[in-house]
Amino acid sequence: MKSMVYQKTIFNMSTIFTQPGSLYVVATPIGNLQDLTHRAQSVLQQVTLIAAEDTRHSRYLLTHFGIQTPLQSLHEHNEIQAAQHLLQRLQQGDSIALISDAGTPLISDPGMYLLQLAHQHRIKIVPIPGASAVITALSVAGFPANQFVFEGFLPAKSQARQQRLQALQHETRTLVFYETPHRIVDCITTILSCFGETREMALVKELTKIFETIHRDTIANVLNWLTEQPERQKGEFVLVVQGAQMPKVQQVTPEVEKIFSILRAELPLKQAAKLTSEITGVSKNALYTLGLNQISTD
Repeated sequence: MKSMVYQKTIFNMSTIFTQPGSLYVVATPIGNLQDLTHRAQSVLQQVTLIAAEDTRHSRYLLTHFGIQTPLQSLHEHNEIQAAQHLLQRLQQGDSIALISDAGTPLISDPGMYLLQLAHQHRIKIVPIPGASAVITALSVAGFPANQFVFEGFLPAKSQARQQRLQALQHETRTLVFYETPHRIVDCITTILSCFGETREMALVKELTKIFETIHRDTIANVLNWLTEQPERQKGEFVLVVQGAQMPKVQQVTPEVEKIFSILRAELPLKQAAKLTSEITGVSKNALYTLGLNQISTD
């Protein structure tokens, strides 16, 4: 959000120190290692411990930057037990950084239970912002981004996936999904069946990596493009889908209002609205609302 007043603040990296007993939620690169911020590097270097989704994956990142801070795993299979242990460390005064394999923690990644415990026990929590695949994809998709719905990964099973997408058919805000390479064709096929051929979407894959691709077209054309060459189905995907069109507001013209007024004088409001709708094609709900407004001002 842009402010009308800008204040220039200069931070000296040598003066940034982590605080004892604090939990740092640190965003890491989603591909290009140069996207790790200087502040994130400093925090990861200084904390007592780093809680990582996959320690093997994160060790490569840390080694690249010469960071030797100890690692502890925190993933979906050990999150509750690991979070309890980490809370104890925080209460004893250790500073801990939470990172995921890529991007901002908790965005379709583990860590929620640890954050809940930290809030409950009044642990100081410090966000270290950075890369996020959701925001990065939205910034290049070319759809309205002032309001959007992030759904994460859709259900793996086809029936559950279809039910979820059917529930989103009339959502007017831009929709954002994550998807894996082995489900990408099935996912877009289901999106096509639920949203139709003419709605547009942007397929964004391998963000910030060598084979970064941004392909925007109708859903039907994106699916065709994806299946033309099997290698296009490789990589990590973000799907940005155009929201449903807002229903057009029907204008009640003076001629329609005159017919409605004549019928209202002879018939109950509901019946007058129904009959006027049949004669003029204007929505009976719009006419009924108009009638209620007229009654309230009589």
